[in-house]
Amino acid sequence: MSRTHLASLTRISDFDKNPYDVHPLAKELWECGDYVLTQVRGPPSDLYMVEDCSGKMVPVEPGDHVIGALGHRAGTLEGVGTYTEVVSGGMHALTSAGLLGVFTSFSIMLPRPMSLDYRGHIVRDRRKMTMSFFALQSDATDYAVPTILIVGTSMSAGKSVTGRRICEIMASGGKKAVGLKLTGAGRYRDIRSFRKAGAFEVYDFVDVGLPSTIAPEEEFRAAIRPLLGHINSRAPDIVVAEAGASPLEPYNGEAAIDELGDNICCTILCASDPYAVVGVRDAFGLIPDLVAGPAAQTSAAAELVRKLTGLPAINVIDRRTLPEFRDFLEARLNFGLVP
Repeated sequence: MSRTHLASLTRISDFDKNPYDVHPLAKELWECGDYVLTQVRGPPSDLYMVEDCSGKMVPVEPGDHVIGALGHRAGTLEGVGTYTEVVSGGMHALTSAGLLGVFTSFSIMLPRPMSLDYRGHIVRDRRKMTMSFFALQSDATDYAVPTILIVGTSMSAGKSVTGRRICEIMASGGKKAVGLKLTGAGRYRDIRSFRKAGAFEVYDFVDVGLPSTIAPEEEFRAAIRPLLGHINSRAPDIVVAEAGASPLEPYNGEAAIDELGDNICCTILCASDPYAVVGVRDAFGLIPDLVAGPAAQTSAAAELVRKLTGLPAINVIDRRTLPEFRDFLEARLNFGLVP
């Protein structure tokens, strides 16, 4: 018996509570952020998994249905794809969160991606349901919260681990932190891990109706400003903001940093290796306060970072460095953390 899986991009919707219809629409009516129903076809690989609305990974079988959202992805280590290249309804899961399209470039190092067939758009009263329909609304756009910005040189550079460590330190130090993922391709488990580590609330671009942040810059900015305004209204002591891709990738990282503006009080660069730190510094002009990630994973790597750039590096992946990392944050943020 087939099952219907609500991928985590539907977590802002009410599809688990209220009825909906499914109607196929002509391709020219498709838009980024549309919710659609697809059917899984096989044979399965290790990537036949869906992240549900709680962030849990759930295996799927051929014949099952998956509801996700049309969108774009440009992953440096995994794959590049878009819904605009779909032909005859054949699709891929561009991420386990239900970002749907077709891969135009895919790493041969990975198992075969999940294959899907388009079955129709989610509709109510003849109106297609989109992510923007369920987006967080806020009239406030002012933002004045001290913000720790975490950026990376690529995917899998240690950004989420670094964010979790900061949230843990802030919570244990008596500070109310909000976890925020500003850019990337929507996967819930990364930002949920900030909450598990101690953030009192977490948000990302999915909350304001974006399946990924590959979008026209003005559209991205228009979506992010109400989110920042809402967070400001929650009066946190600090925001831990992850830019889920490097500033040079097409995810609006530069625009996100610009929107945070002078509220950025500390920038941490998570790098794949010491030479990548030099690359981001020279290509983007970003001078971080600290280097973390694989570029700091051994004493030799950290020393090479210092030799190449003069920047400090801490291996925050190793929990034994928490006291050192805590001292760095206290000094940089200029506020005390309860011991």
